[in-house]
Amino acid sequence: MSAHTHTRPHPVSTGRVDIRLPWWALALPTLAFITLLLMILNPADAHAAGSDPAITHLFERVQQTLQHTTS
Repeated sequence: MSAHTHTRPHPVSTGRVDIRLPWWALALPTLAFITLLLMILNPADAHAAGSDPAITHLFERVQQTLQHTTS
């Protein structure tokens, strides 16, 4: 005796591609990007590198701005 297989009906094609991503497919890369950005904007690391003070000052301003907007 053979078992019947159930197949889902195919939706009517509208000519558009409908892709639905789970929430973590966008949240995890965004979180990783923000974490890496904050790591490179850490002023303690910028001073230890001995780079140009103007660049260090710019990074500090960006970090202050990001911290101000998130709080």
